[in-house]
Amino acid sequence: MISTLLVANRGEIACRIFRTCRALGIATVAVYSDADADALHVREADTAVRLPGAAPADTYLRGDLVVRAALAAGADAVHPGYGFLSENAGFARAVQDAGLVWVGPPVKAIELMASKTRAKELMAAAGVPLLAPVDPERATADDLPLLLKAAAGGGGRGMRVVRELAALPAELTAAAAEATAAFGDGEVFAEPYVERGRHVEVQVMADGHGGVWALGTRDCSLQRRHQKVVEEAPAPGLDDGLRTRLHDAAVAAAQAVGYRGAGTVEFLLAADGRPYFLEMNTRLQVEHPVTEAVFGLDLVALQLRIAEGEPLPATAPPAPHGHAVEARLYAEDPARDWQPQTGALHTLHIPEEPGLRLDTGYTGGDTIGVHYDPMLAKVVAHAPTRTEAVRLLARALERARIHGPVTNRDLLVRSLRHPDFLAARLDTGFYDRHLDALTPAPSPDGAGPRLAALAAALADAAARQHGPGPGPVRLGAWRNISSQPRTKRYRAEPDGTEHEAAYRTTRTGPVPETGERVVAAGPDRVTLETGGVTHHFDIAVHGDKAYVDTATGSYTFTALPRFTDPTDRTEPGSLLAPMPGTVVRVADGLAAGTAVAAGQPLIWLEAMKMEHRILAPASGTLTALHAAPGLQVEVGALLAVVQDVQEEPKQ
Repeated sequence: MISTLLVANRGEIACRIFRTCRALGIATVAVYSDADADALHVREADTAVRLPGAAPADTYLRGDLVVRAALAAGADAVHPGYGFLSENAGFARAVQDAGLVWVGPPVKAIELMASKTRAKELMAAAGVPLLAPVDPERATADDLPLLLKAAAGGGGRGMRVVRELAALPAELTAAAAEATAAFGDGEVFAEPYVERGRHVEVQVMADGHGGVWALGTRDCSLQRRHQKVVEEAPAPGLDDGLRTRLHDAAVAAAQAVGYRGAGTVEFLLAADGRPYFLEMNTRLQVEHPVTEAVFGLDLVALQLRIAEGEPLPATAPPAPHGHAVEARLYAEDPARDWQPQTGALHTLHIPEEPGLRLDTGYTGGDTIGVHYDPMLAKVVAHAPTRTEAVRLLARALERARIHGPVTNRDLLVRSLRHPDFLAARLDTGFYDRHLDALTPAPSPDGAGPRLAALAAALADAAARQHGPGPGPVRLGAWRNISSQPRTKRYRAEPDGTEHEAAYRTTRTGPVPETGERVVAAGPDRVTLETGGVTHHFDIAVHGDKAYVDTATGSYTFTALPRFTDPTDRTEPGSLLAPMPGTVVRVADGLAAGTAVAAGQPLIWLEAMKMEHRILAPASGTLTALHAAPGLQVEVGALLAVVQDVQEEPKQ
């Protein structure tokens, strides 16, 4: 019987496992890097052990340190979560060799499935349909497009789509580098890239007594950079025959490797409905909550039960009910190539309603750092029908209060309400086709941001006159002074549009120049009436940022000075770091005086476990280079300067 469990992970998955442990009476141990010293999973654990350092390679990927931590803390079992060492057979073996219970599949099963190339060979022998592999060294134009994948990978890391043969060598190098950084294994393989394919998977749970459950299907087709964004269960639109075929193939895959515990068998459905085996993930998936909601199960509790040697509680799983949809909330800017965002997370609040679930590794007051995945939380909605679940989730995200770095919240809401998603027309190219429509250009004249900026200005005025505090300010408290309008300027984030709010102060209260009626105005809540409709605005201020939440959307503004500083300029052609990170490489031969072409990749930054390319903004000459491999940079740091080819290089 497990009495104390160490979770060899961080963030939301560690917190989620701890939640089940508390319900079962199991003591918990966290491990943490220096960057995570104050993280939520550390605060929630009964005991915590430091792993010196910040980078994953020095901390969460050091199996020897994790095993040592488990022994030092008196743990008798280890749960790997997902990512990091969760599919590392050597780590699983080391845990068991130390006399600890491994809450995961047998080492042999991990070894057989850890390499996607070996896993495909095994599945081919079992008769599971596969995409034919392509030798990158012998690939021709007829093989395009190709999908490069890390053999030891997951989570989209080490994956590249290649559509031009000339780009294949560079993409192989980049994929191998990313795979090495993420998994310590640079093996990459290639297979045909299926256009408009669906990503459908089957959750399996197997015990050590011959029992195997196929716990329905999940659709995970909405992806960016080959990482899932929205998942749902059951996968919509599958006929009974195809669903049975997928279930049978998943059970056969588990049985073929003597599987035990939670695992996921992933398939690609071509446009004609034919399924192809992709991989088997020998761990708990990020999206497991949608399966839990539909089947009424706690998969972590089942993992622990199986690790203790118990059988599954029945020969067949419980009957599924309803539909569940999960959205991953990321600290990233979809309109700017999904750039990860960092900084203080002042507020994270999701409405608490029946059918909603929040899994997160953050609370308000935490800091989002540069070293790990930018996922803040998973929000899950469960309802009797798909339509109801989607509507509930979209509305919950719309009403959420998230104050801090830019997130993908607005993108998620628009995705869930997009006609193709509502009609279950799903495939992995969804964002390739619809991203522009889902991240609309800013509208400086839009009523929503204009009213929100006005509310922020009125709240600021109320705070200055009456001091901060809850509740509205009675309008009679405003003084009738200057007849000149008062103005305040704001820049909307992240789109950069500027808004000017102007109002006059009167004996009865402020009167906006744009004609709205101020019903009430306080430091943290403003009510305006326009066109006979009353609107409420909740305002929170942190530094120079004002966060305005409304019933139909949220806005972030940066307060601007009345006059722009004319010396606040950036040299034309400057390449600035779009995020904090580490320079991992620069283009071969790049140096001051080098001629570069527009769009040419010059510098590669690694941040939040992903590589980001810095491209030449125009053809010209590199006049300065301040980046070098290994250099740690902050957002806005000057990396290089490219001067237009028509200009004379500056001395």
